[in-house]
Amino acid sequence: MTGTFLHPTGGLPTPRTTPDNLQQHIDRIVPRIDHHIDRLCPDTPADARAAWLPADGPTGPEQTNATGLGHRLHRALSAPVRHLTDAAGRRWRPVMIWETVDLLGGDSERCGPLIAAIEMLHTGSLIVDDVQDASPLRRGRPAVHAVFGTPTALNAGTAAYFLWDRAVQLVFPRDAGRGGELRALLLAALRAGHAGQALDLQGHRAEMDRAVADGDRDTVLDIVRLTHRLKSGAPTAAGLETAAVVTGAEPELRAALAAFGSAVGTAYQIADDVADLRGVTHAGEPTKLTSEDLRNGKVTMPLAHAVGRLPQPVLTRLWQEIKEGSLHDPALSRARARLEACGAVQACYEEADRVVHEAWTRLAPLLPRAGRHLLYELALLIVRSKQIA
Repeated sequence: MTGTFLHPTGGLPTPRTTPDNLQQHIDRIVPRIDHHIDRLCPDTPADARAAWLPADGPTGPEQTNATGLGHRLHRALSAPVRHLTDAAGRRWRPVMIWETVDLLGGDSERCGPLIAAIEMLHTGSLIVDDVQDASPLRRGRPAVHAVFGTPTALNAGTAAYFLWDRAVQLVFPRDAGRGGELRALLLAALRAGHAGQALDLQGHRAEMDRAVADGDRDTVLDIVRLTHRLKSGAPTAAGLETAAVVTGAEPELRAALAAFGSAVGTAYQIADDVADLRGVTHAGEPTKLTSEDLRNGKVTMPLAHAVGRLPQPVLTRLWQEIKEGSLHDPALSRARARLEACGAVQACYEEADRVVHEAWTRLAPLLPRAGRHLLYELALLIVRSKQIA
């Protein structure tokens, strides 16, 4: 996670911690998270059975005697997931949860498997999303389906969701009540995420058609926001609500943490739409195709915010090119320049900041004063800094 802010703070409070110092704080947490990722999804065949087979599930001589079972499970499940987790991911979701557990007086190290499981949930969704979007690159390397094949990618990506169950068993093996709460959180996040993905796969073309025709961008903005909130906001909300569950937080605080998580996840996705438009590199290499969403005919936040900002004939022509899938350089470069120049990109940044700040205003009074600024500044860094999904 880079320490460089890519857009201004506007009227928001000035951070107390410099981006570089905040990055050092993050860098101290990430190795602990990676340790728990290793526990959940080991990078060795010897531990594959424990990772992927239910501890109390059906057993029999075939499980014990199957030749090379650990190697087969590792090849089909662990290796595809590790292909992505070992790439240039930012770990921002688990870092936020780790920080929140500590802020609320909990034991983040003990809760490490649960925190890591949120990253596994995100990883699984990326694997499946890349299949559905036919994306060739993710985090600067070939997408999982390009390396392991589509059937294996879909199965491994989906299986990664259920490492949450193993995490619950590791952290609360004898606490059925708390385990039930945590499993319910995961299921709710999965339901929301799949609803958001359904909307995303359908696209928002009808709403964009109407917006282009009548100049009213509210409807198309609302459906894109809802999609982002379901796809990205809901899992992040579940992560911060997990911190509330494991620390025994009161209902008001739990609800405010969930709302803040939803806001950060949604704002991140808004900023990610801009990052997709501009292109993202890591170590000098592209992490995915520049303007992949526009190439695929998707309605993104910058495009929705361009309604009413671009002259109607220009917007009509641009939208027609996007729908037809005919945007290639130099037309693609012109489209990016128009979205930047008309103020649509700046509107995205301002909306992302506003969403986070409004949720923080509700949450901050409920948190311990000592150290709470770190959580807010981490959220700002997540939303404002260079994106690597």
